[in-house]
Amino acid sequence: MKKGNNFKFYFFIIFFVAAIFLFFWQRFHWPEATVSLKEQNLQVLVADSIYRQQKGLGDRDSLEPYDGMIFPFAILSKHTFVMREMRFPIDIVWFKKGEVVDYAPNVAIEPYKKDGEYIEYKPRIDADMVLELPAGWAQANELKIGDKMTLVE
Repeated sequence: MKKGNNFKFYFFIIFFVAAIFLFFWQRFHWPEATVSLKEQNLQVLVADSIYRQQKGLGDRDSLEPYDGMIFPFAILSKHTFVMREMRFPIDIVWFKKGEVVDYAPNVAIEPYKKDGEYIEYKPRIDADMVLELPAGWAQANELKIGDKMTLVE
């Protein structure tokens, strides 16, 4: 092999390995944030891509060590959630510009079903962000429509 071909070969190998690393890093390392709701700072995972929003909390045994998962959306809509591959119940809270517009408390897990057969949970009005919390959080903290959430970091 010529010297120039060796360089191209090694460059390709390094690029390929880096691409694989970044692919798996992105899938398994989720961004984190701290939000404040009802005077509590909550450590949350951020579902910031279509893949992460589709996956959500599915296939996890619990939220620990986090307090929730937040789903930011680029558009206002009645964003629908289902309990696909969920192993624990949750509260689902919808926000518009940081204000609670609706919530579904104590959403139970469902056995495996085909897509389209799950119970759909959606807000009564458009929202731009959703926060999933442990089941019972909304009731224990007296969450109500109009409560404000802010980003701490």
